Amino acid sequence: MKNTILFFVVIFFCSQLYSQKPRARDLGVPFVGTTGTFNAITDVKGVEVGYSTIISGEGKNIVGEGPIRTGVTAIFPRGKAKKFSPVYANWYSLNGNGEMTGTTWVTESGFLETPIMITNTNSVGEVRQAVLKWYVDTDWYNGEDWWYTYPVVAETYDGFLNDIYGFHVKEEHVLEAIDNASSGKLAEGNIGGGTGMMCLGFKGGTGTSSRVFKIKGTDYTIGALVQSNFGAKRNLSIAGVPVGIALKDTLGYEYKAPPQSRRQEGDGSIIVIIATDVPLLPHQLKRVAQRIPLGVGIVGGRGSNGSGDIFLAFSTANENAFSRDDMRTVETMSNDLLMPVFEATVQAVEEAIINAMVAAEDMEGINGNKAYALPHDLLIETLKQYNRIKE
Repeated sequence: MKNTILFFVVIFFCSQLYSQKPRARDLGVPFVGTTGTFNAITDVKGVEVGYSTIISGEGKNIVGEGPIRTGVTAIFPRGKAKKFSPVYANWYSLNGNGEMTGTTWVTESGFLETPIMITNTNSVGEVRQAVLKWYVDTDWYNGEDWWYTYPVVAETYDGFLNDIYGFHVKEEHVLEAIDNASSGKLAEGNIGGGTGMMCLGFKGGTGTSSRVFKIKGTDYTIGALVQSNFGAKRNLSIAGVPVGIALKDTLGYEYKAPPQSRRQEGDGSIIVIIATDVPLLPHQLKRVAQRIPLGVGIVGGRGSNGSGDIFLAFSTANENAFSRDDMRTVETMSNDLLMPVFEATVQAVEEAIINAMVAAEDMEGINGNKAYALPHDLLIETLKQYNRIKE
């Protein structure tokens, strides 16, 4: 009897293991740096992430009906149970052909007062409105009668696979992403706001990674979450290998009936959110956000004219820094000690983008348009040819 039970326990755990999507490291892709427990933005204590994924229909695009390939991602810096609990933050744009609402006040005040929502280009307004209503329904401002706020909502364009002019993201999807927000292991690829995205010649989407490091003997964490929808295939580089060139004739995008567009190869967008527990002030978080493009560039981003490359960084340290009435004393890291933070940011962004591509699956959308997933076998073979993976 005991042997029978043991057998089924082993089978159960094996099935759980093999049912999980492989990540880039699982394929042997070499990266620099040490990851946190989940290799995710949620390795920063308190951070929660939730998704709502909308996939429906196939065939010809009928505006307002589908096919639908989109969604919403929600990021709570201190978890949704904390309600109004501002964090120091700042943002940066490599190329501004995109949108992230609320950033003017983030820069002006130095604080991020709200969750971060990410969706498709045409759903920013709907998501913003739904979040405002959620604040009212949940008393986000803890009894304040006269409050104002500027929700942070970012976007990338999924209109080559999704019926983007059908405006399918509704209040219910925003609430679903919020309700699903949790810490721990995160799903990647065709999920949440990243559902219908394409990246560097293959299917893109949502990805995440983290790094842990020491400063003056103390452990700190950086976490990145990306919504990747950018870049030309010819520029795709993984572990220093020109994978895009090697696979240039492999599994290209199929546009059966693309929307009329002036889109050029390389256009698109990427949203990157950086979380850290390093005690940083807003001007230092601006410096962190300015290092994000280095990670994007390593994998092949070039800041195309038609790309919205918009980044935000926040710190969960100094939990009681915000006050409307009182003086506050806060802790901050010396600028001379920030190099490990900069390096960890670049490393986590690089890996998060590749994780998004590795986790993504083939997707057929409107009018039969199709984006293929990065083929794992050919990726491994190419990396072996360049001695980046041992035989």
